[in-house]
Amino acid sequence: MKSKTRNEKPNFISIWAMRHAQTAVTALGRLLLNPLSNGMTLAVIAIAIALPTTLYVMIDNVRGLSDEWQGASSISLFLKTDIDETQARAIAQRVAALDSVANTQLITKAQALEEFKERSGFGAALDLLKDNPLPNVIVITPNEASSTPMAAKQLLSQLKTLREVDSAQLDLEWVQRLEAITDLFIRGVLVLAALLGAGVLLIVGNTIRLEVQHRHSEIEIMKLVGATDRFIRRPFLYEGLWYGLLGGIAALIMSIIALWLLSGPVEQISGLYNSNFALDWLSGEAFLLVFFGSPLLGLGGALLALIRHLRMIQPD
Repeated sequence: MKSKTRNEKPNFISIWAMRHAQTAVTALGRLLLNPLSNGMTLAVIAIAIALPTTLYVMIDNVRGLSDEWQGASSISLFLKTDIDETQARAIAQRVAALDSVANTQLITKAQALEEFKERSGFGAALDLLKDNPLPNVIVITPNEASSTPMAAKQLLSQLKTLREVDSAQLDLEWVQRLEAITDLFIRGVLVLAALLGAGVLLIVGNTIRLEVQHRHSEIEIMKLVGATDRFIRRPFLYEGLWYGLLGGIAALIMSIIALWLLSGPVEQISGLYNSNFALDWLSGEAFLLVFFGSPLLGLGGALLALIRHLRMIQPD
């Protein structure tokens, strides 16, 4: 008897799997019977999923870029105008000896004025000046331990106390503002994704509702011959699953095409700023989230529609 029981168990599992596979293939076949209307539904689902996905990837690229810039933070010390070049070099050597400083670079008054002439376009007007109004500047690069925002601010406060320093500026502050803005946009994209995800639920739910109404008579006959609600729900659930899966695949293709079209202009702009920044494409996490999350949205939308409308269909 034990051997028979062991033989029956795999047969039951194989029959169960075969029935679900048949139902899934049949549900896919029903979608393919109306390629125009179902294709439009899939297109709407794909756009609703692709829009937040593409925006999230782009903003995540900007956030990653700001993280790289944070590691390259620097402090600019503007010395008082009465400090000459010899004194400025001595100050730079004294600052470089600090434990939290990796290296220093002195930009003399003459170098600063020459650079300003080249970039401002007022070279002829600046030649009329009797004295150089620009100060000596020491650009300080903190070491790795002091490159975090908190440690860099502490180093900035320490350097401001030097009596030869007129003012000091932490070049990391604008990066922190950029990071705060990107975090705001990330939250906005997440809210947009939630709203569009709810829209996908409604789209799939409404499509399944129309399919249930179209097959009203068929469902009544199935209930008359004793079919359970679980058996009747199965093909509709697979239809919702197919809507979500195919819509998610189409959304991934749309996102990849959009990022490919944007990668060229982004690289061109980064090249103008002497940067090798390039758009990162879909990460593994984003790909898996869309690939597995979209079918769940379709399944959820179908289930919401079936819970209500199947109960309304009762045989006379």
